[in-house]
Amino acid sequence: MRIGLRILLGYFLIVGLAAWFLLNVFVAQVKPGVRSTLEDTLVDTAHLLAEVVADDVKAGRVDQSQLLARLQSFGRRRVDVAIDGLNKRSLNYRVYITDVQGRVTFDSSGKDVGKDYSRWNDVYLTLRGEYGARSTRDAYSDDTHAVMHVAAPIMDGKDIIGVLTVAKPVSTVQPFVERSQRIILTRGAVLLALSLLIGMAFAYWLNRALRALMLYIADVEAGRKATLPPLGNNEIGTLGRALEAMRNKLEGKEYVEELMHTLAHELKSPIAAIQGSAELMQEDMPAAERQHFLNNILNQNLRQKQLIDKLLALIRVEKQQRLGAPETVALRSLAVEVRADVSARMLVRGVTLETFIDNLIVKGDRLLLRQAVGNLLDNAIDFSPPGGVITMRAEEVGNEVIVSVADCGAGIPAFALERLFERFYSLPRPDGAKSTGLGLPFVREVMALHGGRVTVENAEPCGVRARLHLPLVLVS
Repeated sequence: MRIGLRILLGYFLIVGLAAWFLLNVFVAQVKPGVRSTLEDTLVDTAHLLAEVVADDVKAGRVDQSQLLARLQSFGRRRVDVAIDGLNKRSLNYRVYITDVQGRVTFDSSGKDVGKDYSRWNDVYLTLRGEYGARSTRDAYSDDTHAVMHVAAPIMDGKDIIGVLTVAKPVSTVQPFVERSQRIILTRGAVLLALSLLIGMAFAYWLNRALRALMLYIADVEAGRKATLPPLGNNEIGTLGRALEAMRNKLEGKEYVEELMHTLAHELKSPIAAIQGSAELMQEDMPAAERQHFLNNILNQNLRQKQLIDKLLALIRVEKQQRLGAPETVALRSLAVEVRADVSARMLVRGVTLETFIDNLIVKGDRLLLRQAVGNLLDNAIDFSPPGGVITMRAEEVGNEVIVSVADCGAGIPAFALERLFERFYSLPRPDGAKSTGLGLPFVREVMALHGGRVTVENAEPCGVRARLHLPLVLVS
């Protein structure tokens, strides 16, 4: 499982558990909170009414009390009130009074006058001087249909002469409980969804940065050209820059060691030839022989210069990880420039060049592409017989532009096909000349910089065909 997905799942698990816990706490506390608020209101109301009716109860005028008569008519009043979006259409208080024996002497509902309530907690506890309250289910088995009863003592000085109870159905506040629970659950779900989206965005960002870094590491490990992607000024960016710095140091050291070893090996032969010719020229010899050895020194020195120049060019493209400022390159005009570069050598070798270039455009470094095509033409000229024809084509194949150079020489031996792109490896030319063996490695590096590749194969019926595969650039 990818680290980004693991982080997302871990984040969502933590957020989900936290949200579940908080929502459960909030939802579970809404109902008790509302019930406590209701009970607090009933306590205030019961004590207020108990204080108001105390004189009538003391005087035994409960039946003639104008206040209690109004409490009876209070329950029949109709209202139409909107409370926080919920409509209230009836009044739900029930008030009853019991004497010191617990018998009901007044009931605003008019149904239980004379009954013995002495065993109900609201009356029983209040008569004992304690806080009296009870919640009794009314016809249903769940708490939402219970009726809350809160009592207050009716006092005559320090003596309790009766109990006044105010009752209210819990169902009257249940819509407010359900509404609050719905709001909490809805907003909790929205919060959870937003948390998930934030987590997904964070995981995507982290996974994208790590994936870019891993692709860079894979390219480096495979020896491909790779540039460090933009990772930002964070820990991942710091890690990427540290890896790139370490890579540059390690590759630089290894590259220099390999380069010095191969360069020293390749320079041994021309240095030995120059040394031998110089020693022989110290002796007396005919002018013709002296000129022969002098020419040999000059040729070997030129070979050293070509070797060093081409090696420096190869080093530049090998160490270059990307093109600085790619430009659009028209292949027809590029072919004209390359033909001019090799025209003198073709004239000397007696070969001709035929070009078949479609009106195509690629994107890249014009000079490097010119040098790469020029190297392929140099090889074709070297291996073509006198009077031979070299063919250069540029055509669109699929989503690629293929530039091919074909000669009519003897072809490549089977044992050499796998070594063509090795540095300093070269086949002897028909005229006995020796190449630096750096042309095709240079072409390969140029193609890698352009996001393409180079292939070399024997052609039918004769010769060799080299192809440059470049990404196609669409012309609007």
